[in-house]
Amino acid sequence: MSTSRNNTLRIVFMGTPDFAVGSLRRLLEANFNVVGVITAPDRPAGRGRKVQESAVKQFAVKHNLKVLQPTNLKDEAFLEELKSLDANLQVVVAFRMLPKTVWQMPEHGTFNLHASLLPQYRGAAPINWAIINGETETGVTTFFIDEKIDTGNIILQKTEKILPNDSAGTLHDRLMELGAHLVVETCKQIEEGTVTRQKQDENLELKPAPKIHKDTCRIDWDAGIEDIYNHIRGLSPYPGAWTELVNGGKAEPMKIFKTEMERADHNYNLGKLVADKKSLKVAVKEGYISLLELQLPGKRRMQVNEVLNGLNLENEAHLR
Repeated sequence: MSTSRNNTLRIVFMGTPDFAVGSLRRLLEANFNVVGVITAPDRPAGRGRKVQESAVKQFAVKHNLKVLQPTNLKDEAFLEELKSLDANLQVVVAFRMLPKTVWQMPEHGTFNLHASLLPQYRGAAPINWAIINGETETGVTTFFIDEKIDTGNIILQKTEKILPNDSAGTLHDRLMELGAHLVVETCKQIEEGTVTRQKQDENLELKPAPKIHKDTCRIDWDAGIEDIYNHIRGLSPYPGAWTELVNGGKAEPMKIFKTEMERADHNYNLGKLVADKKSLKVAVKEGYISLLELQLPGKRRMQVNEVLNGLNLENEAHLR
């Protein structure tokens, strides 16, 4: 760990999921003074409704950091407690929208890390949408928070290639590390008084990154082969692209996590399932989507060969 820092910054860190843990870890490794951590309240999750702590809370507790978990960010008691931490900078990574009273509080302001090259892909799901839309490049941005969502002045940006076989999961992990380094670099610039601010270009044709809903995740087998491929990997591993398996007079939901494209001519109806002992393919425009990892109702995620062992497909079986 660096010990040369004079610790003029007193940082409050705000974040909830794994993505935010990467940045908090790097701040501590760089010997920054994190005086408090704000994260989501504990909540019941999973089948047993067991109370779960956020990834950020678990990490913060392990490192003896002060943790606040407000349900209402405008609550007077919370605001008083936040003020009492006497922070002069707030760092936000994968948290919720802040009221002005919160983001205006510290002397050096509040900056956010966003997993895209702003102004593109503003919104809740930038990693998913960049892959769904077939982008070959994305990145991370730090910016000062203002009244709107993801519109503030840009501090720093770094680009990252999207590889042809990337999923949202693999890209998430790389951007988490890249973003963590950018957060540390941004804090250093603020500490040294060398930080710059650049307005976002509002004249570009902007692509949004809205929250992913169940309807967003449904696969359209009438789409082009690349669109289907990108849609599935852009939602893997979470929340997962889904379709309906129609087989033996029954229709059941099925999630698909990993596929390959196979360009070929065929005369099948779109969505038709074509199986042999080793492979399971879906007929689409321009060829087939070969299914590699999927999940049937009530089952765990499986490789296709495991699925084929226990699945009896009728001749008319298809996905819709």
